[in-house]
Amino acid sequence: MSTAKGEDKKVTTHTLLEMKKRGEKISMLTAYDFSLARILDDAGIDVLLVGDSASNVMAGHETTLPITLDQMIYHASSVVRAVKRALVVVDLPFGSYQGNSKEALNSSIRIMKESGAHAVKLEGGREVKDPIERILSAGVPVMGHLGLTPQSIYKFGTYVVRAKEEGEAQRLIEDANLLAETGCFAIVLEKIPAQLATRVAQEVKIPIIGIGAGAGVDGQVLVLHDMLGINHEFHPRFLRRYASLYEEIKAATENYISDVKSRDFPNEREQY
Repeated sequence: MSTAKGEDKKVTTHTLLEMKKRGEKISMLTAYDFSLARILDDAGIDVLLVGDSASNVMAGHETTLPITLDQMIYHASSVVRAVKRALVVVDLPFGSYQGNSKEALNSSIRIMKESGAHAVKLEGGREVKDPIERILSAGVPVMGHLGLTPQSIYKFGTYVVRAKEEGEAQRLIEDANLLAETGCFAIVLEKIPAQLATRVAQEVKIPIIGIGAGAGVDGQVLVLHDMLGINHEFHPRFLRRYASLYEEIKAATENYISDVKSRDFPNEREQY
């Protein structure tokens, strides 16, 4: 089970490695703002990912591509101010690291200095080896991301399961080992066959965190708004909803509107 609720011992990259070694699963969720991040941290979450999925769930964009580095730093700063225990990882947004290791380093340094976050995450395998090495040279921890990589959606053209074919599966295994050897402290595997993800977790020494990658990995991550049912239009097989906040918030708002319209709110006890 996870670290006891209420313990203040800070989660670090070393903590995650020790959790993998002793077979303790890692819990990870996305977070984008102070209020919800504080609740997640108080609940005992191990890792908070300030994901570029903020582009979708916070700003309403169709893809993750439009979000900027400045916007990611804003969200990350809000989350960091709420957190006492969890490790805070921040996505490097599209265009802030691909093909330019110097820009990748500068983007990572900005995130670390201006938000106070603990690590960065980027998508890709061998093609981002140079940026990862450059970032690590400055002492910034890096989490990798393989499988379905949303920043490459226009390249793939679809969000279907990745690495089902033998060639792509073998490349993913090789890339996972490469990321570990290069110095990444963990890897997210998104939407790949469970058997393949289990093999990667068994072969690679660093923690493997899955989203739509089955139960054989070292931890799980979900987008908070999907898990809480705030985003009620997204129904992938891998998603388990733990609440239906869309309906609850909508109902509460309808009750508020009704009370205002009927002059029931505020009553005599709710005024000065």
